[in-house]
Amino acid sequence: MNTNSISRKTDRMPDAFFKIMAWIFKVFDLFRNAENKIDTIGIKPGFIVVDWGCGPGRHIRKASELVGAEGLVYAVDIHELAISAVNKIIDKYGLQNVIPVVTDGRSADINDDTADLIYALDMFHMVNDPNEFLRELNRITKKNGVLIIEDGHQSRAKSKQKILLSGDWTIIEEKKQYLKCRPIKVALKYDSINLLS
Repeated sequence: MNTNSISRKTDRMPDAFFKIMAWIFKVFDLFRNAENKIDTIGIKPGFIVVDWGCGPGRHIRKASELVGAEGLVYAVDIHELAISAVNKIIDKYGLQNVIPVVTDGRSADINDDTADLIYALDMFHMVNDPNEFLRELNRITKKNGVLIIEDGHQSRAKSKQKILLSGDWTIIEEKKQYLKCRPIKVALKYDSINLLS
């Protein structure tokens, strides 16, 4: 599986913390199925989905199943160990519709207006520059696409403030577990004469 890469490293936890986090998730998942979390966020067959901050890939298999053979899942993370974990899941389950993408925290090698749905679970609190982060998610989301974003380890008020101050998203639904957002797309039209003058 080809892994796209961008080199800048920000908002990235140390390897040891990532390994501890992955282990804690494995223990937690023995008692509660992590895959069930994305059953309710609106993924449909044929969707192009982005799991931003995929971590050790807890939701990748289920997302792959939900989008089906006609859909696609981008597993995006800033940590190389996350991408390694996702590649193991891809190999173990023979997932043909998952593309791992290493990000630098600012941008990802995903085309504009690609995603029907992006989910960013338990990671928003770790983002150093929420405006830049939310701008990038807006760029890769289709006009009628959706962002599902959890608060993570910050208050709901802080999450809402960051989202609304970005100017790139509007909150269309608020649930206990997450905020559902729609991108604000600004069409920029340039007159070729103005560009030349």
